Amino acid sequence: MLDSQYQQCVRCVMDTSDPDIVFNEDGTCNHCSDYISRIRPLFDDSKKNNEKVRNLIDQIKSKGKGKSYDSIIGISGGVDSCYTAYYAKINGLNPLLVHLDNGWNTELAVQNIQTIAVKLELDLETVVLDWSEFREIQLAFLKSSIVDIEIPTDLAIPAALHQLATKYGVKTILSGGNYSSEGILPLQWGYHVMKDMKLYRYIVQKYSSIKRKKTPGFGLWQEFYFKMIKGVKTHYPLNFIDYNKDEARLILEKELGCQFPDRKHQESRYTGFWQSYIMPVKYGFDYRLATFSTQICSNQITRDEALEKLKALPYNPETLEKEKRFICKKLQISLEDFDLILKQPPLTYKNFPNSKKRINFVYSVYHLLFPKK
Repeated sequence: MLDSQYQQCVRCVMDTSDPDIVFNEDGTCNHCSDYISRIRPLFDDSKKNNEKVRNLIDQIKSKGKGKSYDSIIGISGGVDSCYTAYYAKINGLNPLLVHLDNGWNTELAVQNIQTIAVKLELDLETVVLDWSEFREIQLAFLKSSIVDIEIPTDLAIPAALHQLATKYGVKTILSGGNYSSEGILPLQWGYHVMKDMKLYRYIVQKYSSIKRKKTPGFGLWQEFYFKMIKGVKTHYPLNFIDYNKDEARLILEKELGCQFPDRKHQESRYTGFWQSYIMPVKYGFDYRLATFSTQICSNQITRDEALEKLKALPYNPETLEKEKRFICKKLQISLEDFDLILKQPPLTYKNFPNSKKRINFVYSVYHLLFPKK
């Protein structure tokens, strides 16, 4: 039964499972209103965007002259990162593909990464995390009951990319992140975007007995060091083109032979299990709401289509127990311990020491000094 205070946006499908949601008088919410007023106009001027992306490509080529690579692309085996590599290649760039292996790759993801590297004739470098240490870090986040249990991976990825950028003298990182498929994400569902090392260190120290030595992290100060001192900039080319994830998937499947699961972020068994099962069961957050709402606002699906898709469970009940056993075996915990963790009160970044105010302040000053052109 739905809570008596339950409310769902009449334009997208975000609802009161996001505790920070705000509704307008007409029943629309702050998420889609912000997207439509702030983000969607970025796509409207195709002529200007075409010019931006051409200038970006020319700039990358110029900075990369005489070097082994002109850019670095983090690749997970999912549609967005694979298409970014494809787009870079057909536009004459020579990126180094970098994959962070945290121990949770699906066979399909590994196959896609290899396919992209071979078919596009691009070099691939894989950064393998120390599993014994990383397992303890992931367990610490799971035990903490914070919803954003993927912070360790999400901060290790930019750390690895920037380290390799320095190694090869590369000034450009190309990301597959994009507004058209992930422009809406409540902060309490995705605090990793804040790159908060204070919260990261606190959870590891409180809920584990290890000292993080081998697993890289990437906080606010590391970001500004690489950006301001080393001159390494991250760009999001998919935001400058008419990017449609379903169309991109078809191109990659037809032209390169890639294969992709139906759901987002299923290239990692841990991420997939977290989003499809742990988030809705323990925290009451259905990640699909954010994904579908973004697609509604970017005119890729209708609200009725999203509502129809939401009728299905976010996870597959037929494979649930098998997947749960796999996760527990890999983390070296019992099913009983896992179930006890799931029963602990759900928490978000607000329940832990964090640097959110400081990070917001620093970013506001940075954008004031260096406004986007």
